[in-house]
Amino acid sequence: MKEGIHFYNRYTAQVEKEKVLGESAIRWVYGSCVGRLSLHLIIKRAFFSRLLGWLKDRPSSVKSLPSFVEEYGINMDESVKSLDAFTSFNDFFYRKLKPGARPICAKGEVAFPADARHSGWQDASEMEGVFVKGQQFYLEALLGSKELADRYAGGSIVLSRLCPVDYHRFHFPLAGTPEPAHRIDGPLASVSPYSLSRQLSWLWTNKRELTILHTQEAGDVLLLAVGATGVGAIYQMYEPHCELEMGDEQGYFAFGGSTVMTFFLPNRVELCEDLLLTTSRGLELFARQGDRMGDVLCSD
Repeated sequence: MKEGIHFYNRYTAQVEKEKVLGESAIRWVYGSCVGRLSLHLIIKRAFFSRLLGWLKDRPSSVKSLPSFVEEYGINMDESVKSLDAFTSFNDFFYRKLKPGARPICAKGEVAFPADARHSGWQDASEMEGVFVKGQQFYLEALLGSKELADRYAGGSIVLSRLCPVDYHRFHFPLAGTPEPAHRIDGPLASVSPYSLSRQLSWLWTNKRELTILHTQEAGDVLLLAVGATGVGAIYQMYEPHCELEMGDEQGYFAFGGSTVMTFFLPNRVELCEDLLLTTSRGLELFARQGDRMGDVLCSD
């Protein structure tokens, strides 16, 4: 963490350094005594994220868009709206992309749910010591259910971390029929590697929403949207109990980085080799929504 956050880019085949929005502030909050005090008293509280969201909804917030797009190299050719058509920073933040901007992988494969830096484990038990040795991973607390934790304990998990500069809509990794999202309340701390390396439990204490997706190819798949600082609301856009195709939109986050986690039953999918390899080396894999996450092994 002292040298910054590095990830492996699937498309350039290079290890790259992440340009982190507000990096110095994040380091201060999670790396100093005074910063951690402010985290517990103010920053992780819902009102703080609501305030940030309100500021990013103000019409005046569009003034920062040109410099933001230029600094982080955001490809506006993919956006449905042109840069001057956005009414606020949040309107830009959860922008829609043009049809075909994110090609969907083939049937029999599993798609990444979002543009993100991804970590993957073929077996959930391999997550012990993730981000930093000595921190335990509590699946039951994360899912809010002992029954679900028992069913998915030996299954595969993919953690997809969205940065503030990413396309912030998330999508279904397989075709299927989703249940209504179940909300689990909690605070809103950062889920960047800076914060998780110090306290992994933010994943299972932050506000989150769990959706069960019933699929023919891989059985029931769990989709967990995890809120974070600046993400006061998670917007679910799908129709529960209706059949959906792989790549259909599930929802979006308002301002701030966040995380989507995907859980598979044991022996249902085989995750991509580059995903497993980069994770084993302590790196995340950058891949876009719709690209191949893995392959289905069996079906019901």
